[in-house]
Amino acid sequence: MKEITYNELTELEEGSYVLVDTRNEGSLKYGMIPGAVSITHELFEIDIDGVVARLNKDKKIVLYCARGQVSLDDAGQLIEYGFDAVSLAGGYNSYLIAMMDKQKEEAKAEKQEKTAEIEKSIRKKFHKTLFSPFARACKQYELIKEGDHICACISGGKDSMLMAKLFQEIKRHQKVNFELTFLVMDPGYSPVNRRLIESNAEIMGIPVVFYESDIFDAVDTVDKNPCYLCARMRRGHLYSKAKELGCNKIALGHHYDDVIETILMGMLYGAQIQTMMPKLHSTNFKGMELIRPLYLIRQDDIIAWQRYNGLHFLQCACHFTETCDSCSVDGTSASKRLETRNLIAELKKVNPYVESNIFRSVENVNLATVIAYKQNGVKHHFLDVYDE
Repeated sequence: MKEITYNELTELEEGSYVLVDTRNEGSLKYGMIPGAVSITHELFEIDIDGVVARLNKDKKIVLYCARGQVSLDDAGQLIEYGFDAVSLAGGYNSYLIAMMDKQKEEAKAEKQEKTAEIEKSIRKKFHKTLFSPFARACKQYELIKEGDHICACISGGKDSMLMAKLFQEIKRHQKVNFELTFLVMDPGYSPVNRRLIESNAEIMGIPVVFYESDIFDAVDTVDKNPCYLCARMRRGHLYSKAKELGCNKIALGHHYDDVIETILMGMLYGAQIQTMMPKLHSTNFKGMELIRPLYLIRQDDIIAWQRYNGLHFLQCACHFTETCDSCSVDGTSASKRLETRNLIAELKKVNPYVESNIFRSVENVNLATVIAYKQNGVKHHFLDVYDE
């Protein structure tokens, strides 16, 4: 089965081919190769006739997934239907590598200009949607205090990268004296993903500190809940390294949409009412806190900022996500969070206030109308005081 490199793709005559992105909807939010159309891998499995009907046999069909593996099988199906179909070697990652090579060739002055443009976009175009809610969350939830040393934890995704820039911007105003360390924990990234983080940090003017770990190897053989175990291990490593660096807080890039999805997931799948708190004291690392300064920022606004600046970020680099989420759609890839996100989107069509209502619901809990609740590990039932 034939593959085509990204360099060979750029040499094809314009209009002679159709570029098809076979990744899922969640992956598309992190960017597509310009000019590509979306036909998810799932459709090749459940509606190949529909896929065939959408494509033109007079043109070469170039398919790509995350790493160029699943798209090979999809190209094979189209070949059986008489198409001139090929798979992009290396998938979307090969495009990212090409973009990084191009950026590396730019002069230092141009990179400085790009950094300035990114910062200007935060101060001007996206001030109302990004910086203002960031500053409001920091003030409303008292996330930044005098003398803090905050470890901004960068995973390489759009959320944590934006968080780092917003921290730099709020520090520029210097209303509160605090220190910043930008920490990237490498749990076993592939060379291309590590390089993408380094490139973005350079372009965005973020002085990152890398910390090596072997978390991906540790969870790679775990069959049950590997993502949960990975998240727990990463959190512990971040606390430990941040404390070693003299920090008293770690900052994570969870945003408003993460919060409302967590609230609804707890009710639908966990039979409990709880939320993702804007800040937490660590139970295992004395004197450490976790803060979430993007708490009031909407995901769509983050995506709008990313696209406006032409930035390409890491989605997730673990083996599970790259195969199960970005390429394969086998019934297990649709996570509970994605199901909840889609449910909220459907509810919003009927009630445009549904998102803010979900968010405010955990601010307006009336204990007099709650059957039972827990506080400090102790369960309280309404019958305990009903006859008093």
